[in-house]
Amino acid sequence: MRLICPRDELSATLAAVGRAASSKTTVPVLGNVLVRAEDGRVELSATDMEVSLRSPLAATVEEPGSIVLPRLAADIVRSMSPGDVIVDHRPGEGVVSVSSGASSFTLNCHQASEFPELPPDTGEGIRLPAAAVVAAAERVGRAASRDDTRPVLTGVLVRVEHDALTMVATDSYRLAVRRTPIEGGPAEAVQALIPARALAEVQRVVGLSGAQEVELVLTETQGIVRAGEVRLTTRLIDGQFPDYRQLIPETFEHDLLLDRNELFGVVSRIAVLAQRNTPVRMAFSEGQLTVSASSEQLGEGRESVPVAFHGDPLEIGFNVEFLRAGIEAVEGDELRLGVSSPLRPGLLRGADEEFRYLLMPIRLSG
Repeated sequence: MRLICPRDELSATLAAVGRAASSKTTVPVLGNVLVRAEDGRVELSATDMEVSLRSPLAATVEEPGSIVLPRLAADIVRSMSPGDVIVDHRPGEGVVSVSSGASSFTLNCHQASEFPELPPDTGEGIRLPAAAVVAAAERVGRAASRDDTRPVLTGVLVRVEHDALTMVATDSYRLAVRRTPIEGGPAEAVQALIPARALAEVQRVVGLSGAQEVELVLTETQGIVRAGEVRLTTRLIDGQFPDYRQLIPETFEHDLLLDRNELFGVVSRIAVLAQRNTPVRMAFSEGQLTVSASSEQLGEGRESVPVAFHGDPLEIGFNVEFLRAGIEAVEGDELRLGVSSPLRPGLLRGADEEFRYLLMPIRLSG
């Protein structure tokens, strides 16, 4: 195999596809990227057997063939001088040559025959605006659990109806929901539980392809996201996702309107003192919200902002990183905060309420 490709094109595609390669595996070939050049076309692929990513590469094929490049090739190519990069491999050899100008590297590699067969890319999907899918995945995916002992909570529930795309994630401490109006959805609603890690790659897939629209294919066991000629394939998670509609309270004792940017700044400053197990305190009194945190090692901090609060004083504690992530995910300049008591969850949402972020409180002492 011998191909010639602009440095930036090869570096960007290797880096993007390489994110699907496995960083922890007993099968070494899964930590690398397959390069296949045939019929004048080049495609790069990587997989960890859960998520697979395939992307075309704009390159000149002088000799067809296939080779598995080490993932570090992306860093090597990126460090080269601007210009064309030549990738050259002779059949049967365990090395590949990567050169550009005066730079030349000989890298150990795997044979293409060692690389596993990727899942089939078949089936007709649902076409969705790429911007809507990316925005929903960004804001909701951060609430998914990273605890593999509860696999259902490591996924994002994706539901597509004729007029809306809804994504939901929870780690049992917080719950994020985003509903986006769409047109031309399926007559009958379809839904699946997609690994949060796979959805996190959708933004890069869209960026790599430049597509304005994505196609979502859902089967019983597999999900496929197509953006232009870039393909992401993932196994679906089997299990019963919590009924999020029953978890979100319909009303709150206090429904408060706040400046989102101002609140984010206050919480970010106080977060410096809120250690891992130290909650941030939100104390509401007549016309005022005071955000505070204290640490035996570092000290104490507090800051107040005006808020249209009326009634008996109320103090509630939250995990500061979860709170800050929820504030950041709300769209627009205004934020609505619903609270009822120190032991009941709070709800963050924007003016249009398309995004909702439910956050469980932390019991305060003293």
